[in-house]
Amino acid sequence: MKLLCTPILLVLSQYSCVVSAFSVPAQLTVAPRAFSTGMHLHCPKTHGAIRASSKLHMAEEPFLPLDDSTGESVEKEQLFEGLGKGIARDYKARLPLMKSDITDGFNTQSLAAILFLFFACLAPAVGFGGLFAAATNGAIGTIEMISSTAACGFIYALTAAQPLTIIGSTGPVLAFVACLAQLGKATSLPFLPLYAWTGLWTSAILFLSSITSASNLVKYLTRFTDEIFSVLISTIFVIEAISDVGGTFTSPESTFTKALLTLTIATVTYGTATVLKGLRNTVYFTKSIRNNLSNFAPTIGVVFGSLLARSARLAHGAEALLPALTIPSKFQSTSGRPWLIPLMDLPVWARFASFLPALMAVTLLFLDQNITVRLVNNPMYKMKKGRRKGNVLDGMHADLLVISALTAVTSLIGFPWLVAATVRSISHVRALSKFDKDGNIESSMEQRLTGMSIHALIGSCVVFAKPRNLLTQVPRPVLMGLFMYLGISALPGNEMWERIKGFFTDKKLAKVEKWSSVPPKVTTMFTAIQVACLGAMLWVKSSPIGVLFPVIIAMLAPLRFGLEKTGIIKKEYMDILDEE
Repeated sequence: MKLLCTPILLVLSQYSCVVSAFSVPAQLTVAPRAFSTGMHLHCPKTHGAIRASSKLHMAEEPFLPLDDSTGESVEKEQLFEGLGKGIARDYKARLPLMKSDITDGFNTQSLAAILFLFFACLAPAVGFGGLFAAATNGAIGTIEMISSTAACGFIYALTAAQPLTIIGSTGPVLAFVACLAQLGKATSLPFLPLYAWTGLWTSAILFLSSITSASNLVKYLTRFTDEIFSVLISTIFVIEAISDVGGTFTSPESTFTKALLTLTIATVTYGTATVLKGLRNTVYFTKSIRNNLSNFAPTIGVVFGSLLARSARLAHGAEALLPALTIPSKFQSTSGRPWLIPLMDLPVWARFASFLPALMAVTLLFLDQNITVRLVNNPMYKMKKGRRKGNVLDGMHADLLVISALTAVTSLIGFPWLVAATVRSISHVRALSKFDKDGNIESSMEQRLTGMSIHALIGSCVVFAKPRNLLTQVPRPVLMGLFMYLGISALPGNEMWERIKGFFTDKKLAKVEKWSSVPPKVTTMFTAIQVACLGAMLWVKSSPIGVLFPVIIAMLAPLRFGLEKTGIIKKEYMDILDEE
């Protein structure tokens, strides 16, 4: 069965090969319980031995590390585990907490997160829907995108082992689907059946990956990869906002007045959200007022920006009319096609040949999903439910199982594939974080209610007319201001971003960072390499070879270990710069 997961390792297998090259194999002999004995650690590479004398009180079974949160011994995961072992472990740890996962969501901070993430998830869904329609010639459009976001997001929040992760469509997935549509056109194959068969193969491989715990491959990733990927997604959001607002100044369909108003509304929305969010760390008002204003900051920014745009329209008429959010008025497919895709319309040879593009889709979804969950599981967020302290792998196997099932269903009905969305997930976690008086995270509100509510509200916009009509009053510039806020608010705490800012700070006045002991030239080189990787990924994503984007992500881990192995960055410095 493990061999069936081989396709996903076509790129990822580099990790274990590279890491093993830097490992020193060791043989450890431990005496039975209650004997005072010597412990010999023999390293074949150096033909030496290290003797340590200790009092060992342990059973004859192999040593199992203790779980810091429970005090119980836990088995360290192998790269691949027995069928379903990782999934069972994830659900065994999380399902008993289902009741508290609901009740812990009944508070004002959760309400603030729901309202914020509702707009933060709906806006990209509408935007991606239009892009999907253009890429697939209307086969998949806005109604499919919003419906997929609502239904799949709700199911994921209800069934995932890490419910704070938000799933949605991403730029790389869109690029892949566009390439698949071009492939169908070039080979005279119907797109939707080709999409369905590719999705079914992808779902099958992801399923095999989940039941064999292939997500353990993520342990070969480090902060080096996490930081680049996180900054990449934030950059995409910021670029989207700037290009959309800037485009109004060059568009022949826009006037200078509208362009200036667009810039003003977007800036006011972003500025309001940012200023109110930072109010938590000031001395103004009472603590309760500061916290509530900070929690509801993005929502207040959206409301204030919308009201300002409305007042401008009432005062100046059509000259100040800005484009607004567009949601389909009826629940029907974009092209009027039946919902169920006719699988048999694809020739038999093409049904099997679609396995090849599915390999690339698997790599893309696997990396997007697991890197994002790894970021959400970051110990800095102080999560405890179903978690072993410091372990970033908890929940990944069960979550990948859910993604594989959702991919199969969406493939059959022509909905876009969804996967963990980095910026939206990090924004969700931060919106549910509790801070101490110094602004440091002291805990996170771990529950399912916010994720379920966000996507239930999105679904209501598809089914009911009143919320749909209300949302059509939200101007597009307001959403671009929210995009800017999403991208920039996800950057604090990212050490790559902090080092980039360090290039422009006065070293005499800057605070002492953990990498301050590293020579400045080494820190600069390490950061410059990360920035170069970021630039390469942005270029590939928007180039004709955008479908190879997941390969670039997969190469980051070997690159990081190569920097250390070749001595470009010494190990003692790498251990500081890339410390988990």
